[in-house]
Amino acid sequence: MVVKINQPDLITKNLSTIDLITKIEAVLYLKGRPISKNDLAEITNSDINSIINAINELKIKYCNSQSALELNEINNNYCLELKSTLNDFVEDLLPSELKTSELRTLATIAIKKKILQSDLIMLRGSGAYDHIKELLNKRFIVKRKQKDGRSYWLSLSEKFFQTFAVSNEYLSQIGSKNK
Repeated sequence: MVVKINQPDLITKNLSTIDLITKIEAVLYLKGRPISKNDLAEITNSDINSIINAINELKIKYCNSQSALELNEINNNYCLELKSTLNDFVEDLLPSELKTSELRTLATIAIKKKILQSDLIMLRGSGAYDHIKELLNKRFIVKRKQKDGRSYWLSLSEKFFQTFAVSNEYLSQIGSKNK
């Protein structure tokens, strides 16, 4: 049984009565990666000025809060992340059930952001087939059929971004340095 403490009963609220700030906060929490104001407007079916006002309210909320989360702006995109001062505290709570070889395969996919399975096998060797299977089972990556070919595109899942708290922009910077 789960007991919610000091929270209004959102179950009885109609979705349309949930305020925009709460909706944006929920989106930023669940996406686990930076989201643009335009995407927030589309997801919440709101105008851009309302989004800007709501983001400003969230900035105030998280600036003055004793929360474990902080609102970060990265290249005009916004995300909710764990405060960096808590990284050491939660380090042991992160999933460590991945083997080193699987983590290296995942890191390769992360650096490339999107890679053909055949290219990944060339880079990591035939053992990567097992790594891919395990990463798919744990939902850290997504596999999509290539349109004009027999291979599959491998990319990072939402769970990856939520679990490892790495932004797409940071991965782009790493990826561009390794080309």
